[in-house]
Amino acid sequence: MKKNSDTKHVSRRKLLKGGAVAAGAAAASTVAAPAVLAQSPIVVKMQTSWPAADIWMDFARQYVDRVEQMSAGRLKVDLLPSGAVVGAFQVLDAVNDGVLDAAHTVPVYWYGKNKAASLFGTGPVFGGSATTMLAWFHAGGGAELYRELTQDIMGLNVYGFYGFPMPAQPFGWFKNPVTKAAELDGFKYRTVGLAADLLQRLGMSVAQLPGGEIVPAMERGVIDAFEFNNPSSDSRFGAQDVAKNYFLSSYHQASESFEFLFNKDFYDDLPEDLQAILKYAVEATSTSNTALAMDNYSADLQKLQSESGVTVHRTSKDILDAQLKAWDELIPELEQDPFMKKVMDSQRAWVERVVFYELMNSPDLALAYDHYFPGKLKL
Repeated sequence: MKKNSDTKHVSRRKLLKGGAVAAGAAAASTVAAPAVLAQSPIVVKMQTSWPAADIWMDFARQYVDRVEQMSAGRLKVDLLPSGAVVGAFQVLDAVNDGVLDAAHTVPVYWYGKNKAASLFGTGPVFGGSATTMLAWFHAGGGAELYRELTQDIMGLNVYGFYGFPMPAQPFGWFKNPVTKAAELDGFKYRTVGLAADLLQRLGMSVAQLPGGEIVPAMERGVIDAFEFNNPSSDSRFGAQDVAKNYFLSSYHQASESFEFLFNKDFYDDLPEDLQAILKYAVEATSTSNTALAMDNYSADLQKLQSESGVTVHRTSKDILDAQLKAWDELIPELEQDPFMKKVMDSQRAWVERVVFYELMNSPDLALAYDHYFPGKLKL
């Protein structure tokens, strides 16, 4: 899928170099024009997988703001919502083909192309949080395994960078409370990626839908329970209008991060300092996204309770135990694929070492919270 260098494709770098030579020749015989005239910004056409009103568009805007400021205006990001060019699940193809220069998405949205995509965000939970697994991507070999999957195995013409460790995704929205795993049998449920394989083990019938299609599907009876991601996104698309029981805590998608995709040709053609800005602005935005998420997710959870009559539950231990047992059944099947086994072996080794430190070192925060705000937690 990589463009052949013998085609008529002319790289942006060649154009920049050619412009520099021409400008030098012109300067020898004429008075130079103001420098600003030669500094037209490079436009990055970036589409997200999110509806225009979703809080994740706000997260993407934080990235745009940082890129434009860090590049002093040399880069301008044309940020588009889901559906502006392609559908939410089609952004990988569009970036690969050069229809888009970049995308703000999650790898589980292209899980249908290769199940291993789900291991970079919604795979088995060996005990690591999203922060733990984002660290695995950056320091534990995950980035190289991702490159191997996208470029060597799938032959994609893309680069991908990861940022913002998402809080574990809620088990989701139900019309009536559920406390036992046996009660889930027969539910028509929305999720994505390997979570679909997992929850089918619990007897659920799963539909994989983009966020913007969830509430209409619930209203039509296509599904009767669902999860998306967080209190802010869920409330913005009206989850509280179709269900009133919200279950937090789950092992189905507990360690996801945003994926920032770039067309490889587009990225390679940029000057090295602009490449660095696109790459490392992901890390800067990861921090700002986390702050924005903690503020909005917590406030919107309160509003769901106080203004929309939503009852917030913590998913029962019976259901969480059943999820872990379902992972135990699913993992050996996934490991029949040599690459998936290699990824999960890497993740297990990282979690075994890193999470031992994390858990041994972490004080009991629930104990401290209950000390200062007694009676609020109902665990």
